[in-house]
Amino acid sequence: MNPLLTRLGVPPEVQDFFHLGDDLVFRYGDSAEHFGEGFHRLPATENLWLAGPETASHVVVSFSAMEAIALVTLHRHHYPRLQQTAFVAIGSRLHDGQASWIRQHFPKRKFTLVFGKDLLGHLTAIKMAAGIRNVPVRMFHTGHQVAIYNDERELITSDERLSLHAFQEAFGLRPRFRTACARLALTFLDQLQTSRT
Repeated sequence: MNPLLTRLGVPPEVQDFFHLGDDLVFRYGDSAEHFGEGFHRLPATENLWLAGPETASHVVVSFSAMEAIALVTLHRHHYPRLQQTAFVAIGSRLHDGQASWIRQHFPKRKFTLVFGKDLLGHLTAIKMAAGIRNVPVRMFHTGHQVAIYNDERELITSDERLSLHAFQEAFGLRPRFRTACARLALTFLDQLQTSRT
């Protein structure tokens, strides 16, 4: 059991599932995510952090391992059988190869994308969904508008109206991806930290 996570309210069964010990270091192959009292460092890497079985029926993709842990802690009732869920973290920025790897290793799974409720989070969720479905897209941001298109379809919308749902409607993606966003903060980790201090 990690004392910092225990103070933050992360239940023992969640700490056990993620194999959390004294050091909160999460390996992404060539680099690592570090979390501690007053700091959180994410790597910019083409590799991934993984937890849970590769045979899982549900896959949660986020920027960081700590975001996944915070999500499960705050919404434990949505994950009654953690053993049927896989968690993937991409680090500080999405690389095209990451979505391809996820597509190849988790075919025909249910996905929840957890990237924050700001513009960067929405764009990352859209890019990840497109990558997993192997739909090439180009994105542009000018002023307060976002344009997403490929040779067949396009979506032009304001920053405020941009969402994964709007993208999936415009591009006809099925089955649909879900997103999860913190209600009281930008991210679940922010919400977990502010609710326990």
